[in-house]
Amino acid sequence: MAPKSFLPACLLAFTLQIFFFPPVSFSVSLLSNSNESSSMEGLIKLEVGCVNHPEDVSIVVSKGAVYTATRDGWVKYIILHNETLVNWKHVDSQSLLGLTTTKDGDVIMCDNEKGLLKVSDEGVKLLKYDPKSNQTTVVQEGFYFANGIALSKDEDFVVVCESWKFRCRRYWLKGDRNGTLDTFAENLPGGPDNINLAPDGSFWIALIKMNQTGVTAIQNCSEKWELLDAYPGLISLLLPMGSDGGARVVKVDGIDGKIIRDFNDPNATYISFVTSAVEFEGNLYLASLQSYFIGKLPLDAPNPELATI
Repeated sequence: MAPKSFLPACLLAFTLQIFFFPPVSFSVSLLSNSNESSSMEGLIKLEVGCVNHPEDVSIVVSKGAVYTATRDGWVKYIILHNETLVNWKHVDSQSLLGLTTTKDGDVIMCDNEKGLLKVSDEGVKLLKYDPKSNQTTVVQEGFYFANGIALSKDEDFVVVCESWKFRCRRYWLKGDRNGTLDTFAENLPGGPDNINLAPDGSFWIALIKMNQTGVTAIQNCSEKWELLDAYPGLISLLLPMGSDGGARVVKVDGIDGKIIRDFNDPNATYISFVTSAVEFEGNLYLASLQSYFIGKLPLDAPNPELATI
């Protein structure tokens, strides 16, 4: 434990490092363009003003609905054929984050304070274990800021996003590599946040712009980890918000993790700080902690315009 007198000095040093020694790549390479990068022009905003800072989105195919959880404690869904919003369940929380939906239409989501919650027509349950085995098992340790997670189409591996390493790892569940961990995608042009399986077996990954200097400084210094824990507001120095944060979503191959499609809004013209993307019936649905709507981006638009900085 570092002495209390050490924290103010470390706080000052950390702040100076971020503000006065930013990486050259901070505004360039992490959210730069490529010949394959398309603009998010054509984005449609659904339920503007009715969805408070949604962090994640998930589809229930049987209902034709996109679900989300909001910062004011609501689990809501939009019936997509007529774009009707349903305020489904209210949870006494202001820290709802990632979620996924089951085949039965239940929602399993992360609460930053309470842990894992299951929301169904019967209400809300707090989950701490595998509902089948009644046990909690640590599958793999050692991830750096583990964020989104997604199961492959054949359910033979699971992908875990490591935001602060700009990569995704793959843990094998079946076959000759069962129980092993390898790198699925690396050197991504941003920190991977939520990841969702696409209908064709590929994956959509939301990328967030991050300050590499600050991230590296924290990873290499245990005292700075302690500092971030004591002053969580410092996270804002690592994650630019608003127009500075931009928005980027990539689609990666389901086998080798290579980027095969890329949507970029570097100046947040249409949406900022996208944290999740899910595909359904030719559209990409986007969530953002900076928005009051769900984004709908048509994927079949002819000759998409290239993004420009």
